[in-house]
Amino acid sequence: MEGRSATHNHPAQRERKKSPELAIRSRNAGGRVRGMLPAPLEESASTARALKARRRIGTGFLGLLLAAGVASCGGTRQDANEPEGNFPVSIVSADFPSKQKLAQNTNLTLAVENSGDTAIPNLAITVFTTSNASTGESTTTTGTTSTATTSSQELPTSQGSFSVRSEQEGLAIPFRPVWILEEGFPKYEGETASAGAEAAQTDTYAFGELPANQTKRIVWNVTPVQAGTYTVHYRVAAGLEGKAKAVTADGSVPEGEFVVRISSAPPQTRVNDAGQVVPIKPSDIIGQAGTQQQKNQLNGK
Repeated sequence: MEGRSATHNHPAQRERKKSPELAIRSRNAGGRVRGMLPAPLEESASTARALKARRRIGTGFLGLLLAAGVASCGGTRQDANEPEGNFPVSIVSADFPSKQKLAQNTNLTLAVENSGDTAIPNLAITVFTTSNASTGESTTTTGTTSTATTSSQELPTSQGSFSVRSEQEGLAIPFRPVWILEEGFPKYEGETASAGAEAAQTDTYAFGELPANQTKRIVWNVTPVQAGTYTVHYRVAAGLEGKAKAVTADGSVPEGEFVVRISSAPPQTRVNDAGQVVPIKPSDIIGQAGTQQQKNQLNGK
């Protein structure tokens, strides 16, 4: 019996042989059941405190980011730095051929002068196009520009300065270009660098500050791709936010328009000795088959 009693297991030893999965000891403060899990998977009081501290730091950092976002997006008005007032402007010249042909490259040129004694904060020019097809407007215009005002006409939603809305149904993009604006334009006349960053406003180009008593000649190089009669409108402003206003000598808005008829007949061209495509002039044809008298007349002799 003594040898037998020596082989009996102690109650504590029998409890240690129980399956770890069944040995549920207690519940922690959060009500979660704690069992026989390895130490790294059990949540201790120190681990919980560290997690809470990290959550607080993360929440505070997120709050700072949100505050910075509000300050940059809606906290400060975008026109806060734009001066308020009227700035005298004069449109020295406005040129755009009234008769054009498909694929015939041409320039729209505006010369704008700051006729006041104060620098214009940000010279901005809005250009937009309307179709004359449904207006019954005359197509016999011969001038390059009209001084008729367009103030009564609301600026259209952004559609491209040289595009018009198509009446064709079912189009995913309802706007169709009348002229293609060449890459890198507009530019200041005589310069190679691009000028006039496109602003968020409708079809508006911003050219920056224009010092007092200075003139800028601005060129849009375009190519017509759609036949018909169209009106190209332009309007000058002294800023983008509406506080700085450009005015003419009589206090009106500096603006104007061009009525242009684009013929469907493509221009007659030839390739010159340098390999360039150039328009065919009457003198080119006469030079091949005309008399010397006709040649002299064409050359002004």
